[in-house]
Amino acid sequence: MSSIPTTFASSSLSRRRLLQAAGAASAASLLAAPAFAQTRAMSITLPWVVNGSNYWPLVGKELGYFKKRGIDLTVSRGNGSVAAAQAVANKQFDFGVVFFGGTLVNIARGLPLQALATVGYDALMGNLVLADSPIRGPKDFEGKRVGTVATSAESPYWSAYAAKTGIDLSKVTRQQLDARLIERALMEKQVDAITAIGSSSIPVLDSLGVKTRFIPWAKAGVQLYASQIIARRETIDSDPGLCQAMVDAILESAVYTLKNPQASLDILYKAQPEIAMAKGGKENAAIAQGLAQATMVAPEAIQNGMGYSSIPTLAGMIALAAKAGALTADAKPLRPEDLATNRFVGKIKLSTSEWDAIRKNVAPYNAMLGS
Repeated sequence: MSSIPTTFASSSLSRRRLLQAAGAASAASLLAAPAFAQTRAMSITLPWVVNGSNYWPLVGKELGYFKKRGIDLTVSRGNGSVAAAQAVANKQFDFGVVFFGGTLVNIARGLPLQALATVGYDALMGNLVLADSPIRGPKDFEGKRVGTVATSAESPYWSAYAAKTGIDLSKVTRQQLDARLIERALMEKQVDAITAIGSSSIPVLDSLGVKTRFIPWAKAGVQLYASQIIARRETIDSDPGLCQAMVDAILESAVYTLKNPQASLDILYKAQPEIAMAKGGKENAAIAQGLAQATMVAPEAIQNGMGYSSIPTLAGMIALAAKAGALTADAKPLRPEDLATNRFVGKIKLSTSEWDAIRKNVAPYNAMLGS
């Protein structure tokens, strides 16, 4: 993958100035508050195993972004976004970094959660085919075998994509697969295509030397937000200073990875040496990071600051989930304001030139996503 850049093209914002811009307005209130009179031990769960698409809390821990805000952070792996969000609701963790779909399902079930910030703006739901596949457009799926994992985040939305693009699903053979075998099934041509989260499946196959094409559902309007920072409602209401500190530290960490992708990966390899030792591990991590970073370049963040969630967009996603059957019939009626708040975001803003540099850096990954 030598064509993929591993250093930030240029930056007019030094780390010192970034810290000032991100934290100066609230540093006094955060660190002078009684709750921060001494270091507080906090825990956060990731949506899945630590990888290039979700590891920014580890970066911030290594660089002292949490420590300077009076937080001693423990980062743990998750077992999928739905389970990770449930673990936060059940007080197994103080905070979580989970995909929007997991938050949505759990809030609809009545769990008292809310997103404090959105970090990634496209869950990258879509179909993955081999590079030489004859499947080029939606109607080409007819007469083909499509593998899917019933419990995966994107699976309920396959029918929504089919409806929007005119695919006759009665002419498609849907093959249920184990989550551990789905990429291999495509690689070995047991199926003609799979449904996938791009940031998960593309790196697996590419690191094995298998070239693929991604068919994004977002182009047809089937799109959900990706990574969000979540907490329990009681934490948000009773300890807003803590929530602000966590959001600031995590977003500062995400910005560091955007500006210093290779240095960030080096931190990951140090924290998780098994990634560097595994065959294709480094390449997998670099691709996962690049794909996730591509989803951070969105109008919400560019216009309103890192972490911002669009309330009208959330309303559309609620409607999409309901129509796709991702929500149960007895699901709690939801307002977009139930899902996310912008109370803690908008302080970290990048300049036009900085966003231009980021776009240049993630361009190879956008190409992998069919963008």
